[in-house]
Amino acid sequence: MLTVTIDEIQQNLTSYLQQVAAGESIIIMQAGKPIAEIKPVSATSQQIRPYGLCAGEFIVPDDFDSPLPEEILNSFEGK
Repeated sequence: MLTVTIDEIQQNLTSYLQQVAAGESIIIMQAGKPIAEIKPVSATSQQIRPYGLCAGEFIVPDDFDSPLPEEILNSFEGK
């Protein structure tokens, strides 16, 4: 894991991003303290989830898109 300052990353952003793309993680430091981490996107987060992944997992009621009851609307409006 590479550690760099804000100034270093501003001056060489493209170079550091190439390192991240190659699999390296970078910690950005400010005043000697870590403030951010840049890391490669994992292969699993790049995969497209298939349509219907949760099919049959829950049931949407028939009145799902009907207006809310008056007492619930009033509580949202602070009445």
